[in-house]
Amino acid sequence: MFADNGQSSVGLEKKIGEEVIYFHNVFCYNNENLDSNESEDVNRKRRQKKSKIAVQMKIGIIGGSGLDDPDILTDRSEKSVDTPYGQPSDKLICGKIGDVDCVLLARHDRQHGQSPTFINYRANIFALHKEGCTLLIVTTACGSLREHIEPGDVVIIDQFIDRTYRRESSFYDGKEGHLKGVSHIAMGEPFCQPLREVLIKTVKSLKLTCHEKGTMVTIEGPRFSSRAESIMFRSWQGDVINMTTVPEVVLANELGLPYAAIAMATDYDSWREDPQDHVDCSKVMKTLQKNSENAEKILKKVIRELPSTDWHDVILEHKEKAKGAIFA
Repeated sequence: MFADNGQSSVGLEKKIGEEVIYFHNVFCYNNENLDSNESEDVNRKRRQKKSKIAVQMKIGIIGGSGLDDPDILTDRSEKSVDTPYGQPSDKLICGKIGDVDCVLLARHDRQHGQSPTFINYRANIFALHKEGCTLLIVTTACGSLREHIEPGDVVIIDQFIDRTYRRESSFYDGKEGHLKGVSHIAMGEPFCQPLREVLIKTVKSLKLTCHEKGTMVTIEGPRFSSRAESIMFRSWQGDVINMTTVPEVVLANELGLPYAAIAMATDYDSWREDPQDHVDCSKVMKTLQKNSENAEKILKKVIRELPSTDWHDVILEHKEKAKGAIFA
């Protein structure tokens, strides 16, 4: 179980600028040994040297609609957790893919019982962070806003447009027991580029149609878009559309977790002229099973290959970005 709401989080910060503790020995450095008379660059190099320890890789997987089959893991066990932000969508499923430790979480719960608006995104990300996850890879079903992105295609998205308006989008809300300060997290590059590159390579190696970048429009839902809205999103240079990328990616960045998304197209949303082409649940379900099979192939292959890359500097960069975003 995690800290009660009456206690300050021991997760990302004790006091920004004095002490930062990260979990599971991913990075540990204590600023009390830094020299205030030296430049920030010198001090940062010292922190990096102290943090050059073996990274215990643990991959957090958030499964989207129909893309959250626990059978992807071996040596499975379930773990009920709580966080200062409430309970996550479902139990954490801990296990392995190959020799890599993984934690799987069903975004909507395993019965798909949670509307996108009411998913506790903060608890989901915080729970994976506290469990010691070092990288996050998520799957998400989406609609296509482009003719060339066909149902069944994979898009490794690199940008988002936020059209949500009813969700908690920051851990730093001023409430007792929550992270302190205000996080002005940079979102120019919201998705981890090195992790995206590995995913792109993996998808292509599986001979699946892969779009190497794309802008995700995240709407509030749970309804689908009107045709006018869908056409507007196309005019904004949106490529695909879903209901969950935001605030999930923002929260991962706030905790310094490298995050990448495998977006899997199921339909053409509502922008085409022929009403028969407009998205509904039957069209989504028609493609979902095949997408689920492909998502499993991608995850199994990419996660087995992740340990061959040294992720130390990538993880450190994300932690530094998160730390530097906080005004306390």
